[in-house]
Amino acid sequence: MMATIAMGGHLRVGLEDNLYMSRGVLAKSNAQLVERAVKLLEINGLEPATPDEAREIYGLTRKVF
Repeated sequence: MMATIAMGGHLRVGLEDNLYMSRGVLAKSNAQLVERAVKLLEINGLEPATPDEAREIYGLTRKVF
């Protein structure tokens, strides 16, 4: 995560992407991984994108049926 942040990239976190908090230590939940990402962003003076901002970044449109 730190390398991605340092390079100006976008993070994606969740158990579907990574199962571990550290070597040999399984994450207990997606929330635990998200909390870590938010802390690392804050340490670097950044904040996470809102859901609407993330959709815009990735070029996704929200369809209402």
